Amino acid sequence: MRHRTRRLLAITGAAAVTALALAACSAPAPEATTGADGDFEPITDIKLQLQWLPQAQFAGYYVALDQGYFEEEGFDSVEIVPSGGDIVPQDALVAGDVDFAIAWVPKVLGTLEATGVELTDIAQVYQKSGTLQVSWAGDGIESVADFEGKRIGSWGFGNEWEIFAAMAADDLDASGVSITTQDFSMNALLDRDVDAAQAMTYNEWAQILEVVNPATGELYQPEDFDVISYEDTDGAMLQDAIWADTQRLEDPAYADAAVRFLKAVTKGWVFARDNPEEAASITYDAAINAEAAFPVGPVHQQWQMNEVNKLIWAGGDFGIVDEAAWDKTVAGALSAKNQDGLELITTEPADSAYSNTYIEQALAELKDEGVEVGGEYTPIDVVLTEGGQ
Repeated sequence: MRHRTRRLLAITGAAAVTALALAACSAPAPEATTGADGDFEPITDIKLQLQWLPQAQFAGYYVALDQGYFEEEGFDSVEIVPSGGDIVPQDALVAGDVDFAIAWVPKVLGTLEATGVELTDIAQVYQKSGTLQVSWAGDGIESVADFEGKRIGSWGFGNEWEIFAAMAADDLDASGVSITTQDFSMNALLDRDVDAAQAMTYNEWAQILEVVNPATGELYQPEDFDVISYEDTDGAMLQDAIWADTQRLEDPAYADAAVRFLKAVTKGWVFARDNPEEAASITYDAAINAEAAFPVGPVHQQWQMNEVNKLIWAGGDFGIVDEAAWDKTVAGALSAKNQDGLELITTEPADSAYSNTYIEQALAELKDEGVEVGGEYTPIDVVLTEGGQ
């Protein structure tokens, strides 16, 4: 039995949200467990580092808190730590500040090579790339080949890797393209400071469609823009993944926690798949109660939830790392050079950089419990409003 109760979100500084599990019928604390490597005391308190601020990009984790799924898997306390760009998720994981982290695969590949640390992708949440390059219709930027001589906007911080990989696949010299830093909005395109702005299907693309076109007095429409989806290019890379500390996975208590954590998270994302509007509302509540959050409205969160589900539920089971997609990501990173002619990475990552062992165990247990952990998502209709309000 579980009663649905609102979880307590306590702010711990400008970039931390602590959620303490409260429920009318909470799961008992797990007892010492006997595993293949002997007895161990199960881990009951964990921290998760996000890649960005609270929004539906991370709905599954907030839903897991709200619905008591972490409690069901034996966790007493789960702390979700947002980042507004001031925290690098994989660095926080390496430093031992958190137990798990959400980060794009190419960003972590860069860290692995640059530092020699070992991290493992234990669940590939997003199965598709959600990155776009958006330009004004009629400006002649309809493919990656059209980037030459143009100002191509990017947020930096590793978000530009898909741009470089796509250009390399088109034999386009990156030095002939001006990679221009833009902020986390579409103002650079609106102000024509860039010729094509970087956007995510679930965020900035909606942002510009939530702006009133002064020429019409109505919101901008998709036909006002030309859009390049990196998923349709050879530069597509795997994005949001759940990362664990490779060496810690040798500890049976941590490995056990990883499986239980993945079970709770999977249930959170399954709920978001089947109840997108409620999941968006749960995430919006978390965002407006956070000390640091990107200002987005409830309709914008619904759009995000709808688009994020499209990236996650591609027909297969949740969280499985597809070997072909992983190899494509690595190959793209190896082939690409930035505008200064520097290689993004020079060697393939270690075999330990990803493992399906933990997510497969989690999914097997959930299937035994009757949870539908695979399939596709049926999108809902979201009508955007000015400012996403």
